[in-house]
Amino acid sequence: MTRIFGAEETASRLPYAALADAIREVVLARSSGGVQAPPRLALPLPEGGVLLVMPASDAEIAITKLVTVHPGNAGRGLPTIQGEVVVMEAATGERLGLLDGATVTARRTAALSLLAARELAPRPEGPLLVVGAGTQGRSHLEAFVEGLGISKVFVTSRTHEGAEALAGQARGLGVEAVVVGRPEEALPEVGIIVTATTSREPVLPEGVRSGTFVAAVGSFEPEAAELPPGLISGSMVVVDTIEGAREEAGDLIRAEKAGAFSWKDATALDDALRDHELPMSTVVFKSVGNALWDLAAARAAFSR
Repeated sequence: MTRIFGAEETASRLPYAALADAIREVVLARSSGGVQAPPRLALPLPEGGVLLVMPASDAEIAITKLVTVHPGNAGRGLPTIQGEVVVMEAATGERLGLLDGATVTARRTAALSLLAARELAPRPEGPLLVVGAGTQGRSHLEAFVEGLGISKVFVTSRTHEGAEALAGQARGLGVEAVVVGRPEEALPEVGIIVTATTSREPVLPEGVRSGTFVAAVGSFEPEAAELPPGLISGSMVVVDTIEGAREEAGDLIRAEKAGAFSWKDATALDDALRDHELPMSTVVFKSVGNALWDLAAARAAFSR
């Protein structure tokens, strides 16, 4: 019988540090053809919603993630992201189980950012600035505390209540937390920034301290941008996949249109992982998601 894992058990099977290691293996396997995933299918739904269908496989398992994203659900008291990941044996199609899709999405996105920060951040010790207090803000806080040992975090959000709630979560993890009204208040001190918002316009200024690592994870639509072109033009730009970023990374698409960025200057994460030289400049890591990261989560969850 197919096992169905709820949010809590799915999370327990996906500790961030181990998940970052599993994603690293999959990232490096892309070029050898050991894993495969077609472009995800996005089907528009009423009221600005979208249904995402994301299959992937390796020699042992295959997965399909079905996720709906409804930005308007916050006002209805419903989750913005809902879904499941179906995991099966690649050779037989036998269903191994269903993982909670929202939990997988939150944790693998944060673990991917953790992997990039662990390998590329000039100052991985922080402090950390989190812009946005939703699900991704919370998961990135947890991941960076667990995986990097972050001891101080600045938090800012669209609402003061949201920022205070995330700061409270940080204090519960034993981390010093400071709520700021604007990102600019924390920029002189921080070494790592996470933007995890639904904003369609930049939430950071063009200038950040040299050597800052910026993980931009909130937007995955070509019309939305959390980062301004000036910040991108002065940074080393790393993306989870070139093909996905070209289609959906609005931050980079907008910067290219402004003449502040060229795709030839973007580095895919697998290439960055193979280059063992630590960058000293500001690093922008832009991820839009890929079914391969869900495959990595399934591999981690069912290896136990």
